[in-house]
Amino acid sequence: MAGIELAREGLDIVALERGHDQATVPDFKYPNQIDELKYGVRLKMMQKPSQQTVTVRRSGDETALPYRSLGSFLPGNGVGGAGTHWNGLNWRPQPEELRLRSHVAENWGEGIIPEGMNLGDYPVSYDELEPHFTHFEKVAGISGKAGNLNGEIQEGGNPFEGWRSEDYPMPQQKRTWDSQKFHDACTAAGYHPFQAPAGIASTAYVNPYGMQMGPCNYCGFCERYGCYQYSKSSPQTAILDALKRMPNFECRTESEVLRVELAEDGRTATGVTYWDEAAQEEVFQPADIVILSSYQLNNVHLMLLSGLGEAYDPLTGQGTLGKSYAYQMNGGVTMFFEDEHFNPFVGHGANGVCIDDFSVNQNDFGALGFIGGSYWRSGTFNGQPIRNMPLPKGTPSWGAGWKDGIGKWYGHAMSIGSHGSHMAYENNHLDLDPTYTDRHGRPLMRMTFNWQDNDLRMNQYMKSMMEPLAASMNPDLMQSGFKGPGAQYDVRPYQTTHNTGGHIMSETAAEGAVNRYCQTWKAHNVFAMGAGNFVQNTQYNPTGLVGGLAYWTVNAIRTQYLSNPRPLV
Repeated sequence: MAGIELAREGLDIVALERGHDQATVPDFKYPNQIDELKYGVRLKMMQKPSQQTVTVRRSGDETALPYRSLGSFLPGNGVGGAGTHWNGLNWRPQPEELRLRSHVAENWGEGIIPEGMNLGDYPVSYDELEPHFTHFEKVAGISGKAGNLNGEIQEGGNPFEGWRSEDYPMPQQKRTWDSQKFHDACTAAGYHPFQAPAGIASTAYVNPYGMQMGPCNYCGFCERYGCYQYSKSSPQTAILDALKRMPNFECRTESEVLRVELAEDGRTATGVTYWDEAAQEEVFQPADIVILSSYQLNNVHLMLLSGLGEAYDPLTGQGTLGKSYAYQMNGGVTMFFEDEHFNPFVGHGANGVCIDDFSVNQNDFGALGFIGGSYWRSGTFNGQPIRNMPLPKGTPSWGAGWKDGIGKWYGHAMSIGSHGSHMAYENNHLDLDPTYTDRHGRPLMRMTFNWQDNDLRMNQYMKSMMEPLAASMNPDLMQSGFKGPGAQYDVRPYQTTHNTGGHIMSETAAEGAVNRYCQTWKAHNVFAMGAGNFVQNTQYNPTGLVGGLAYWTVNAIRTQYLSNPRPLV
């Protein structure tokens, strides 16, 4: 997004990509791409731990060890990054989430904020970002139904969302049978169901860059796969072909940025040094503006290595880089119906009906005893038989009993998922590991992270509200999966690739790493994009806020910075 917008301004753009180039044709072509073993299980599209990884510990009392086998989160590898293999759920944050500390203080007083929680406000408002959310949705090609159009609540949309100046670019998707059952149960319970906002085309579409999308065929191969149908809102579908045709844009692949080089006074960057894999040598690339736009974890790591701020110290509270790392708090209920047939092979990554009745702006934090919220979703999005065979508890994990269980229950299960917010805390942070290094001899980044009581209480509240709704659907069997009190973070099972924070936005240089325009406080010609800017994580998937902030930042560069390069705050 930054590349194409600034190239349109006439700037010469060089994009440096650690991985390989990849395009819809030939890399995502059918049927090669829907190889579940290669991509779904063996993670062909993901970052290799031998290329880059982190060390992980739960607290300062533990010794961090390297994340050697991908599990909890799956950063992408190659041109397009994680945007190539995401599911396509695209949400805007609620206005209250961008001013969460003020929202809490105004309604319940700051006394309810737990000790050790880094609760904050973003230095930019929903109203300021709204035009940029709208533009991003047009570029990405989002399908959905507005719930709040210029302050007027719309039937069939999300009544609890922030206002929209325009409806979605494409109409909402069709429902699968499980999502219809969920819709009907929610309506009967007095909730407000609506179709999930999807970066999945519901019809033919041409975006503002002239890029075309074709309607989704519900093949069920979204998460962990590139889209062969030109239906998913990936960089390949939405931007890259238009960008690569621009004469003032150049992309160098197999080129891993090692550090941002600063001028002697430390107030500006002179360019970056990268490793040229083909030539096997370091190369200095001069630049007037440096935009850090890699995945959140890699962005924070590069900023730490480059001295683009002071590393955060949880013991003193000093420093900003690595501060307020956050994740996502999820759970769900699975239901089994002997006489229902759900055809799980029919779906897409953002399929489903949602409710937002337990979202941030609907919860009474004072009465409930936690700060946060969650949306719920039900719908088939992955019927791939290797990775998705839900079975009742007690079913053997192998052998004849396992086969009998699959024969009885495959295609007879549906689930409801809770996708919850995650607050930032003093203990949860990122810094440089004192022991382990990468292949270039640089310290690995160390992740210190564990679940906290506030978010676990929120998760248990969702469980208490979801189970009665699920029971009202009269399943033959039902089982829940929610983290309970005292749960410890486990890096092995997949949870989400929603890593946030670490170079957070702030009103002052003492509070965060970047200002309201995502410009680093340290060097005014370095801008950092991505979910690393999040002050705390929202209840939603992060892509919508990432996209809105990116266009907000590019607009500031275009309208304020280029004519007079300087700190914008």
